[in-house]
Amino acid sequence: MSILWTSADLRAATGGTLEADVSVTGISIDTRTLVPGDLFIALRGETSDGHEHVQQALDRGAACVLVHETGGVDDPRLLIVPDTMTALVNLGRYARARFRGKVIAVTGSVGKTTTKDMLKVALSAIGPTHAAIASYNNHWGVPLTLARLPQNASFCVSEIGMNHVGEIAPLAAQVRPDVAVITTIGTAHLGHMGSLEAIAREKASLLSALPPQGIAVVPDDAPGQDLLMSALPEGCTLWRSGLSPNADLRLEGLECSAQGSQYTLHMPIGTVSVTLTAPGEHLARNAALALGAVTALGENIKTAAEALKDFVPGAGRGQIRTILKDVQLLDESYNASTPSVRAALATLVLLPAQRHVAALGDIRELGTFADAEHRSLADAVTKAGALAFCCGPHMRSLYDALPSTLQGGYAGDAASLAPMLLNALRPGDLLLVKGSFGSRMRDVISVLDNAASPVSA
Repeated sequence: MSILWTSADLRAATGGTLEADVSVTGISIDTRTLVPGDLFIALRGETSDGHEHVQQALDRGAACVLVHETGGVDDPRLLIVPDTMTALVNLGRYARARFRGKVIAVTGSVGKTTTKDMLKVALSAIGPTHAAIASYNNHWGVPLTLARLPQNASFCVSEIGMNHVGEIAPLAAQVRPDVAVITTIGTAHLGHMGSLEAIAREKASLLSALPPQGIAVVPDDAPGQDLLMSALPEGCTLWRSGLSPNADLRLEGLECSAQGSQYTLHMPIGTVSVTLTAPGEHLARNAALALGAVTALGENIKTAAEALKDFVPGAGRGQIRTILKDVQLLDESYNASTPSVRAALATLVLLPAQRHVAALGDIRELGTFADAEHRSLADAVTKAGALAFCCGPHMRSLYDALPSTLQGGYAGDAASLAPMLLNALRPGDLLLVKGSFGSRMRDVISVLDNAASPVSA
């Protein structure tokens, strides 16, 4: 395994004190997943403190431990700094400064992790690609992604998230992208942000981090197009992607089916045929954004498009698999927003089944807009013809707005909904499970996975 950080680099990046001569091959913030050779960073959070696990990290083979308190541990492998969170940010900045490859930053109300994953697949077919794992897109996830960036990589894909005003700009300043991608501008976190305009303005702040001649790739139907243009630095270019005739990245002849999607992508530089084996129009549009970013980097678009044929959504993000006995699961349990629930229901319609069933948990962070946003989904559920099982106080608004023929059952929380759903499922059903992370819809899936078989009606 190649060396990621030397003692000299660690000292230079953090300004910390380190007595030992170490060679770091990875970075960990959790001793449970630490592997020998890692730098363990003792971060202090609201409910935990990595400083309590310093000795454990050393015992498990950490090459070095970054601390701002020794806690009585006396070891030359301790890298001592005034504050470990600040040091993590400094590590990320240092790694970005020495990196000579190309960097893409992805943000958006919906689809940023999937688009980031698509970019990793597409760019890996061209050269060594480093990307954020899972949804590491916040104040510690972004610098951690950068700190893990190998110097010999060709590409880095960073995901940037937010749920409050002013969060994207400082993270974008750390990433310093060559290309910026906005996947969507929607009502996610509307309760914190207050308006769709405020969300658009916050997303647009990513574009301000572009260098001269940088390129931004955005949806053609995103609200706040004027805000996007005004945020664009002088000399930079905005490419709009979508189905409209005037889109710079135009999806022509889009066909969506249970087997996936096909279309021709017209770009400022040529065209390419795109085939996805994962179903859903939203995935087709995410792929167009990803391929637009690859084109913006000046890389081989045909190689990238060919690689995306093998793209498979991750667990909780559109993965399709069999559960119970002859029941298909469309697993969208990781997170939710109003637009992403609509997209998931539209994908559900594409998939053949004896019955379409939807288990839906609350969408969080909508504030005073919550009941209206949930109620607005009634038309999408009705159009999908999905038998709905809902949980959470705000999903009650949706459930009550549905025709009685589509009301499968309601419960206060996911734990109470699971047995109700288990008893209702039949062989031949196709089940969509979706809700915000805090709604714990993944617990519903765990119950179904642990059950022997559904109860036949």
